[in-house]
Amino acid sequence: MMKIEGIAAFVAVVESGSVSEAARRLRLSKSVVSERLAELEKTLGAMLVHRTTRKLTLTEDGSAFLERAARIIREMEEAEADMAERRGTLSGPLRIAAPVTFGRLHLGPALYPFLKAYPQIALTLDMDDRRVDPASDGYDAIIRHGAIADSRLIAWKLARSRRLLVASPDYIEQFGKPTSLADLNGHRGIFYTNRGVADWRFQTDEGAVVIRAMLGLGINNGDMLHDAAIAGLGIALLPTFIAGPAVRDGRLREIDVGAKPEPEFIYMAHPEGRNPSAKLRAIADHLKKTFGDPPYWDPDC
Repeated sequence: MMKIEGIAAFVAVVESGSVSEAARRLRLSKSVVSERLAELEKTLGAMLVHRTTRKLTLTEDGSAFLERAARIIREMEEAEADMAERRGTLSGPLRIAAPVTFGRLHLGPALYPFLKAYPQIALTLDMDDRRVDPASDGYDAIIRHGAIADSRLIAWKLARSRRLLVASPDYIEQFGKPTSLADLNGHRGIFYTNRGVADWRFQTDEGAVVIRAMLGLGINNGDMLHDAAIAGLGIALLPTFIAGPAVRDGRLREIDVGAKPEPEFIYMAHPEGRNPSAKLRAIADHLKKTFGDPPYWDPDC
């Protein structure tokens, strides 16, 4: 008979891409994970993954078994969470992915008191600026800044995100301060490359306007985007949760071009068809309350 531990090991190995990463995620040794996977394969009478020194790949049997195996693990975790909720407690594992800069500046400080209050929650928080797929990458939820167009995800708004067009005093002194949207076309832009397009979008009375300034620098990390703007490498469109302190102390200056950047939100999203656990809903409610409306990082900008 199959053991749930072996199924959990198989799912973790596939979702994480390696035995060592699965061991870290399950808080077990590599040898235990390998033994559980081997025992499952012996029980099923089929090899589920090809093992090489460089990577693991699913066999045909492994691909056929994965969907049901992942569903079994999800249902076990949901059942455990439901029982904990009946007892009035929040417990069990939870995996969330979040962008690096927002996580460091705001998500972590907001989460620490919550986790201290509920020590039975085993949260794995992966900080990554790439656009992860929560369903295929094994996450219960993701935190994302900006629109979520994936119809497979259910998104909850956590906070509004106001953005500012900014540049350093040195850049403005050297290249001048644009005063209209048209002026931006002649300036160097610092763009966040994970969006996939190097442009800025503004709202006007006539509708949305897209500006494609000269590409001065493309970066896939918010901290470095902020630092590059302070270094005078160009103009950047930054959320106030990053730019606020630098604008207040004068390292960056807000640029008014007569139009506001398109509004954005910070979301938590979970896969469609998967009932969010009580602990995930509790974290979302806590974050929404902690961030506030308007969010606490906005008032002084």
